[in-house]
Amino acid sequence: NISQSTFKEIIRQTIFSVADITAANKIMTGELFDISGDVLKVITLDGHRISIRKTDLRNAYEPIKAIIPGKTLMDISKILPGGADEDVVMTIEKNNALFSFDNTTVITRLIEGKYFDIQKMLTSEHTTTITLNRRNFTDCIDRATILTKEGDKKPIILETADGAINIRMDSSIGSMNEDLDAIVDGTSLKIGFKPLFFIDALKAIDDEEITLFLSGEKTPCIIKDADDTFLYLVLPVALR
Repeated sequence: NISQSTFKEIIRQTIFSVADITAANKIMTGELFDISGDVLKVITLDGHRISIRKTDLRNAYEPIKAIIPGKTLMDISKILPGGADEDVVMTIEKNNALFSFDNTTVITRLIEGKYFDIQKMLTSEHTTTITLNRRNFTDCIDRATILTKEGDKKPIILETADGAINIRMDSSIGSMNEDLDAIVDGTSLKIGFKPLFFIDALKAIDDEEITLFLSGEKTPCIIKDADDTFLYLVLPVALR
């Protein structure tokens, strides 16, 4: 059992990094529900980014893992009222999962296969941390996307400096260059990202401040909170 509001929030904060249903690897089109004791961990990845969302459950359960189609979860989220006082009852069987709420029951087949070993993809060693205001960072990247056309692969470039990060983008339409106040600790670096991948993660976070953990221009950026409630990993792009 899990409250409708929490369930809806979990889907909102992970669904954007599920691969399209046309993806060759069908496991990427689903969300891994990993239940162990009284903790539910939901994981998604699409080859460019990873989302992890944890929540405490009211009861403890036997360990179980199930890969649930992302399309099903999106459909449930659309029709779920989302009340904090009402529950979703999730039942996981060998090949199916059932979601019951109000007067509705949704049944879906599970995606077969073994999910990826996410822990191997998450490095615990970081040489640079950047703490900054999430809304200011999101608005800055939003402004950068105005300079991109559909299909444009121009990255946003982040470069650290004392007490700030510089964000810039150059495209055929124009250029932007902006400094944001930040707490920067560690090695200076310059790194590029696809703007959409960052925006999706930032808009899924409700915290006022966020911390970016980086280990160089070729390693992923990890965004997480102090309580490990959420974690987002975004792969960088090569800079010419």
